[in-house]
Amino acid sequence: MSDRGIPRSFRTMEGFGVHTFRLVSESGATTLVKFHWKPAAGVHSLMWEEAQLAAGADPDFHRRDLADAIEAGAYPSWDLGIQTFPDTAEQTFEGIDLLDPTKLVPEELAPVQTVGTLTLNGNPSNYFAVTEQVAFHTGHLVRGINPTDDPLLAARNFSYLDTQLSRLGGPNFTQIPINRPHVPVNDNYRDGFHQDAVHSGIAPYQPSSLDGGNPFPATGVDDRPFIDVPTPLPASTKVREAPASFGDHFSQPRMFWLSMTPLEQQHIVGSFTFELGKVYEQAIKERELQVLANIDAELCAQVARGVGLPAPSPTLAVPDVTPSPALSQVGGSWPTVGRQIGILVDASTDQDAVRTVVTAVFGSGMVPLLIAPTGGTIFGDTGEPLDVQRTLLTARSIEFDAILIAGAMTPTPATDPSRDAKAAAPTPTPTVDPRVALMLGEAFRHAKALGGWGPGAATLAALGYDGRPGVVTADSGEDVLTAVTSLLAQHRVWDRFPAIT
Repeated sequence: MSDRGIPRSFRTMEGFGVHTFRLVSESGATTLVKFHWKPAAGVHSLMWEEAQLAAGADPDFHRRDLADAIEAGAYPSWDLGIQTFPDTAEQTFEGIDLLDPTKLVPEELAPVQTVGTLTLNGNPSNYFAVTEQVAFHTGHLVRGINPTDDPLLAARNFSYLDTQLSRLGGPNFTQIPINRPHVPVNDNYRDGFHQDAVHSGIAPYQPSSLDGGNPFPATGVDDRPFIDVPTPLPASTKVREAPASFGDHFSQPRMFWLSMTPLEQQHIVGSFTFELGKVYEQAIKERELQVLANIDAELCAQVARGVGLPAPSPTLAVPDVTPSPALSQVGGSWPTVGRQIGILVDASTDQDAVRTVVTAVFGSGMVPLLIAPTGGTIFGDTGEPLDVQRTLLTARSIEFDAILIAGAMTPTPATDPSRDAKAAAPTPTPTVDPRVALMLGEAFRHAKALGGWGPGAATLAALGYDGRPGVVTADSGEDVLTAVTSLLAQHRVWDRFPAIT
């Protein structure tokens, strides 16, 4: 229900390995570990209404965003980080059960150490052969990484392999080019459906009295076999029960809630209010409010107010927890590489100014997208036309991180409600295309930076946006872009809508 559940892009989405794994050194020493992917662009999310618009108006939103960024050379990257913990018999850290996949360890207690970087610098040349056939699996482990006793991880190690066997047509799915190892493979797997390798000999098992005793087991250091780390077990009884520590359902949700800024808390309240507002069964609403009451009284009270029900009292003692500021997405500053800048242009636009801005946007590692009343090209009379990437018919504000207005954007023959229902939307002034007014209105309430110069500045004034937080006007497009870029570093103009108190 938080902003983290609706990422702005795969490029700004934080990855988390969920489970705890075990690192093993050459000497056999072990350390427990959790894996993280930290986006170089910072964690950034859609707002609730944007997510609804994207789901309905642009279902390819995330796929295209990633592919377009790579194609434009704005290569997305993520740092691979690890949190490490002593490998104790209890497999806990600071009172947190490391085998409970619903728990996280605050970064203030165990900092994330960067160990590598992943950069995507090419799109698939064949979508089916690569993307559709890739076989991810939690059991695909390299030497030095072992699973732990996490029960969900054990289930996934079985289930994912079973899934790939069915989905990709048999046991030899690891020979498909996208899944094929880039190192020699030492195993006894042989034959079967979709077998591409040509094995020699007649004994695919070991021990064998045939083929001179081959295959021999890989036991030496030079063979680098995968060896599961021996784990001593205390005298105990195996039962089909979850550990008692798994029964703590409220301390971490409360920690998460208290770690959010007031603005992010309002987003969580809005999400719960929206979802519960669509629930038909009264008992389900009441039950969920009871869960929220056991997390935080204020959270429960605000959601209850939104759905028109009384707020219940908690049934358990509200846990005393320490917030983790690292969980908040607000307040930092991040690179603007890969951000998409929409530029509204029409016949009134200063061509030289737009060319300068487009060059500057590219030079900053961002992606400019020209939006015009119609498709094709613009500025064709100069002999150096520019391609139009989006039209007022096809574009919605959700695609852009910021919008620059370079033209007056007055109604044109294309502004016809019979062609585009958005053209029938009311506008504060008849001098502005209704679709432009709608786009800027969406962007404004989604806390995005807006900028304009020349006739574009007059358009912003006509719509009543001049002087508002995060709305930039200047004499030149370069000055507008500079100011808007500094706003983009904070992802959104968060102070446009102060949090409710």
